[in-house]
Amino acid sequence: MARSSLGPGLDGILVVAKAAGPTSHDVVALVRRLAATKRVGHGGTLDPFASGVLPVFLGHATRVVEYHLGDRKAYRATVCFGASSATDDLEGELTPAAGPAPLRAVVEAALPGLTGTISQRPPAFSAIKVGGRRAYAMARAGETVDLAERTVTVEAFDLVSWDDTDPDRPIAVVDVTCSAGTYVRALARDLGAAVGNAAYLGALTRTASGPFTLDGSVSLDDIRAAAADGPAGLVPILRPLDTGLDAFPVVTLTADETTAIARGQFVRPASGLPRPAEHYRVRDPGGALVAIATPSGGRLAPDKVFVAPAARSAAPVG
Repeated sequence: MARSSLGPGLDGILVVAKAAGPTSHDVVALVRRLAATKRVGHGGTLDPFASGVLPVFLGHATRVVEYHLGDRKAYRATVCFGASSATDDLEGELTPAAGPAPLRAVVEAALPGLTGTISQRPPAFSAIKVGGRRAYAMARAGETVDLAERTVTVEAFDLVSWDDTDPDRPIAVVDVTCSAGTYVRALARDLGAAVGNAAYLGALTRTASGPFTLDGSVSLDDIRAAAADGPAGLVPILRPLDTGLDAFPVVTLTADETTAIARGQFVRPASGLPRPAEHYRVRDPGGALVAIATPSGGRLAPDKVFVAPAARSAAPVG
């Protein structure tokens, strides 16, 4: 079976530990250059000032990004009280709060009100489109941006530490676990309002993105070192392209079935389907991933095929 790739086996996921400073696009551009591979994408933007987990998908792995768009995220965030920000984070113009600074006990008591399924108004300085234009572009131009609230889920919102060295501007470090699409800087803003004060996001680290965690990520310096002698040096630090897709049952095909599905044909696996599911990971007799497929009347319909067909003619299987 022929293997299709745009690099020396560079089909996989690189879990990057992004530092504060570069944009997510900067990271993708660097990986694209080091891997000598055009097909590179990331699994969820991190603001430039934010750090932490940024999954980067190479080669065939770019085709599974869509399955990770709904992955829940985890963050460690620094919330600064005593002022509001035009951008809800440290990069915006600050306006001192009118009311007294909150006490730790008051902040802790407010956290449950921002936990669970909640309505959240996205920051005006966001990438959401309004009438075909980015909200942040409108806000920078001085236009009024009125974004509709959206429903998000905050699974956990916990106070880790409290610093009231400056009693007028106390600082809280919190851990947040939330659904995709949640704005942590909006949580910081709303927490300030909930305690009768104001707050903004002072720092942010993504500690997990779906199955990818900070502990298992690789710094940009280590990625550069791995690729010092060429793109092949990245292979040992790539994750398999189906990492995190454990909800997709595995179906192992025969050699003939593998040949058929590689050509885009439906197959009825001799081994059957292990259990009902929306998607299946399809492997060849040697265990190599060849496709992601969907069920259709007891057969498998190839959705994403990761190998090239060995020949052009064959009879359908099943």
